[in-house]
Amino acid sequence: MTTVGHLRNELLATFRRNPQIGFSTASLNRALKLTSAEDFKVMVQALTGMENDDLIHQDDNQRYMLGGKPQSMQGVFHGNEKGFGFVAIEDQDNDMFIAPPNTKFAMDGDTVEVTVVHQARPGDTRGPEGAITKVVERKNTRLVGEYAPLSDAEHSRTGFIGTVTSHEKKLARYPIFIKDNGTVPERGDMIMAEITEFPNADRPNSMVGLIVQNLGNKNAPGVDIMSLVLANDIYVDYPDDAMAQANAIPDHVTAEDRLGRRDITDQPVVTIDGDDSKDFDDAVVAWKLPNGNYHLGVHIADVSYYVTEGSPLDKETYKRGTSTYLVDRVIPMLPFRLSNGICSLNPNEDRLAMSCDMEIDGEGRVVSHEIYQSVIRSHGRLTYNKVNQVLDGDPDATAEYGDLVPMLKLMADLHKILYKMRHGRGAIDFEENEAQIIVDDQGHPTDIVLRERGVSERMIESFMLQANETVAEHYNRMHVPFLYRVHETPDEDRIKDFVDFLATFGLQVPIKKGQQVTPKMLQNVNTEVAGTPEEMMVNVKMLRSLKQARYSDEPLGHFGIAAKYYCHFTSPIRRYPDLVVHRLIRTYAIEGTGDNVQTKWAEKLPDIAAQASTRERHSVDAERAVDDLKKAEFMADKVGEEFDAVVSGVAGFGMFVALPNTVEGLVHITRMTDDYYGFLESQMALIGERTHHIYRIGQPVRVKLEAVDVEQRQVDFSLVPTEDTPTTDLVVPKQPRRQPRRDEHKAGAPKPGDQGKRHNAKRPTGHAKPFRNTIGSQVKGHATRGGNKGNRH
Repeated sequence: MTTVGHLRNELLATFRRNPQIGFSTASLNRALKLTSAEDFKVMVQALTGMENDDLIHQDDNQRYMLGGKPQSMQGVFHGNEKGFGFVAIEDQDNDMFIAPPNTKFAMDGDTVEVTVVHQARPGDTRGPEGAITKVVERKNTRLVGEYAPLSDAEHSRTGFIGTVTSHEKKLARYPIFIKDNGTVPERGDMIMAEITEFPNADRPNSMVGLIVQNLGNKNAPGVDIMSLVLANDIYVDYPDDAMAQANAIPDHVTAEDRLGRRDITDQPVVTIDGDDSKDFDDAVVAWKLPNGNYHLGVHIADVSYYVTEGSPLDKETYKRGTSTYLVDRVIPMLPFRLSNGICSLNPNEDRLAMSCDMEIDGEGRVVSHEIYQSVIRSHGRLTYNKVNQVLDGDPDATAEYGDLVPMLKLMADLHKILYKMRHGRGAIDFEENEAQIIVDDQGHPTDIVLRERGVSERMIESFMLQANETVAEHYNRMHVPFLYRVHETPDEDRIKDFVDFLATFGLQVPIKKGQQVTPKMLQNVNTEVAGTPEEMMVNVKMLRSLKQARYSDEPLGHFGIAAKYYCHFTSPIRRYPDLVVHRLIRTYAIEGTGDNVQTKWAEKLPDIAAQASTRERHSVDAERAVDDLKKAEFMADKVGEEFDAVVSGVAGFGMFVALPNTVEGLVHITRMTDDYYGFLESQMALIGERTHHIYRIGQPVRVKLEAVDVEQRQVDFSLVPTEDTPTTDLVVPKQPRRQPRRDEHKAGAPKPGDQGKRHNAKRPTGHAKPFRNTIGSQVKGHATRGGNKGNRH
């Protein structure tokens, strides 16, 4: 009789000869030429033992394969309209390619579990290939799309009244068949549909849903923006109970409200905001102390006093997380009655505030501080433009602001001290152009203008930064639970890639193996490349090396501004985390720091941090989508025109270019017809095989607008030949030849070399904007959306 040990050796040899093949017990029985039922029984025993020893595993079809059961990882699926996709796994540079048969009906943005099917081979730029084993969480349970009715015959046959199809290509491949719930839209209406049945084995190419809301015809004014707002899960309407709570709040500070607060209404605090701002949540005041130091008071509207913990309004603001600033409107976190009323530091009206007074020496050090609840009164609604004019010596602005002028000049001096202090410790100072899209009454874009940040904008940013740091450090030293804004130190591998990249330009960063990078090191790189042709390219590569800022209950520091402690304290009207920080300050001041209080907040803060980080990303995505929509609409009547541009991104499928007005578009590699271009990732460059022309980030180019797809928010350019295109001796190494995986080319997947690292792997069609300057949400930027300070450090 055959022994278990003998069969085990034969089975192992069979698996090793066929490492990618799954075997059923019947096929193994045939392969080993077993003839008796007893031998088959022994083989099953051998297989069980080998599986227990992690030598083999069973796949989804119960077939045996070589190797222990693959460990599953969790990530976010980024789908392509052709059916394939990629899974982005946190802290891994290379996304995992997912062929169409292995998507498990995941849709773009879904959180999934995935296992490796093929590891990346040396020299293969594609990265690993995987298979999705489970959809953990659907990103979209509701979708917005365009309605098309079914014919009477189709309605009778299927029971559905029509279909809703998303304008997003990645989701358009799954039309939603609509059940009749009494609502019958017109053709072309934009519909929000609740998904009741996702794609599955029985219905692989469509979904089933119900109409939740009819937004109106797609061509009606404002419907385009509202469609994107709802598609990005931004909440517009308030529940009745939340509005009832807001309407019941007095519109003035009462005697009861003042109890336990310090009255500082005599201090000449002022607000400084954009010309078109409607809500004011931060006010400042400054004066020189007898010892030569500066007194800086930062006074923030106390929203937490009115939005009480666990109330309907609190639940709604938690759900929203943040205000969203669009080209023609603001979708506020708080109802306007609060954000523009009792919670806004309107001039000459008493308001409740959380105050942070700081004494700052000539080196920018906070030598003492105090955090307390107050009643303040704004002595002036100042604007950035007018303050800049005052600081520039404009006589009319100086006369208008009168007695406030000496304080404004003192504030400018203090700002210079604080900036020098932050720069000295290594804060990374990226500047970015921010575009303001001008629209008419119908929502059509008429112009795109660049906003310039003057001294007043930077001054307020300095003061808010200092208050945020001071508050965060204060409560960290109290050793109590707190909510921080963190920007973690970059991963060692990403910094190594960045250092290797710099070396190709002769730039050296003195980082030894195992040594942790510091903000000062990267700041020095910024300084060295400032004003050079490589500046934009180096900045883009540096940004890719950094992590994304987020909220956390742990004080992990803020790498971008070189701060050991940092929180968001200064914008409770428009950010829920700031409201929570105020609530914590009030709690510790009134209830103390006993074990019960600390235990409660230690349990709550991780969920609050995760929710706030998620909602921030939704808001940023909505803002960008609307900006891109209106920019595309602005360019739609300019097809055929030529423009000066600069290369803003390079990938295997082509390059992105940015116009001076910040409009970005793609020059697809098929439109670069003067040569065959290869992508040299180490140089972030496209290089011609014959002409040796080279295109890099930051390089000026001349382009022609070829096409605009407003619905898809896509702008396509071609290159206009010029005689001064730079050339290079660099060559692109030949990519290793291999067979395509599982009909991937038929599915429209990228060709070898087009995939690879995350920035271009997710979106092989190339119409996304992977090189967009994301400093506002990642590292730096006291953003001025619609004139409202966003302060998204």
